[in-house]
Amino acid sequence: MSLFITALASGSNGNCYYVGNETEAVLIDAGITCKEIEKRMGRLGLSIKKVKAVFISHEHADHIKGIPVLAKKYKLPTYITTTTLRHGRLRLEKNCIRSFSGNEAINIGNLSITAFSKMHDASDPYSFIICSNGICVGVFTDIGSSCSQVIHYFGQCHAAFLEANYDEHMLKVGGYPYYLKKRISGEKGHLSNKQALELFTAHRPAYMSHLFLSHLSKNNNCPNLVSELFNKHAGDTKIIVASRYVETAVYNIKTPTYTGELQQIENIKAAPATEQLAFAF
Repeated sequence: MSLFITALASGSNGNCYYVGNETEAVLIDAGITCKEIEKRMGRLGLSIKKVKAVFISHEHADHIKGIPVLAKKYKLPTYITTTTLRHGRLRLEKNCIRSFSGNEAINIGNLSITAFSKMHDASDPYSFIICSNGICVGVFTDIGSSCSQVIHYFGQCHAAFLEANYDEHMLKVGGYPYYLKKRISGEKGHLSNKQALELFTAHRPAYMSHLFLSHLSKNNNCPNLVSELFNKHAGDTKIIVASRYVETAVYNIKTPTYTGELQQIENIKAAPATEQLAFAF
C-alpha cells in the first residue's frame, strides 16, 4: 500500500498539501485559488474527484484563500474549528462545515487524520498527521517552536512537510522591520532552518523516507542553502524543497518493510493528556 503526497503550494503566498491513497485524498489547507489548485493537480495527473475533505490549520490568508470557492464548487467537507472559522471570516455553506478536536482521529475512507495543537500566532492553530495502512505523513508548518506535540507526532512519520522558514542570519541582517523579525523568530512565529534541522536530526524515525522542506521565506531563506544544510544530515531520507511558485512532483510513500515498524504505526498513539496544549489569544 502507498500514500501519494505533494506540496501544491508552500509559502507565505499560499499553502496547500495533498495526501491520498488509490481511492481518496485530503487537502491540508487551501491557500491558493480553486482554479490554481485544479491547474496544479491537473499537471500532476491527480483527480480532484478523489479529494474527499479539506482540513484547515488556522485562519491566516495563505492557508484559507481558496476555501470558499473550492468547498462550494465540489461540496467538500471542510474541517475547521469554530474559532478559526470565526477569525477567518469565512463564508461557507453550513452543510460543508465540519468541526474537529485535537488528538482525535477523523476517518475519511481509509485515511485517518489527527489534528494536534501547535505554537503559532493564530487563534486556534493545528497541525495534522495523516495515516493509512501503516503509513503516516505529517504536515508541520507555521510553528514557532518544536513543542512536545510536534516532537511526538514527527517521530511517527514516514514522510513529513516540515517548515524551514528562515535563515537566522538572513533574517537578522535583512530589511524587515524589527517588530516583524521578532514575530517571525518568536515562539509563536516560524521555525528557522536551524530549529527545523534540530527537530529532524533529534526526532526523525529511522524509517522516514521523505522530508519536504516547506514554507520557505522569499526574502529570508534560500532553497539551495537549506537543501545543502539538510542533505548533510539526511542519510537515507530524501530531501525535497517545496516551492512557493509551483507544485512538487508526486511522491509515493510505501508500506513499511518491517513487521515491528508496521505494528508501531498501526497503533499510533495520541500525545499524553499532560502534553496537550491549549492556547488563548
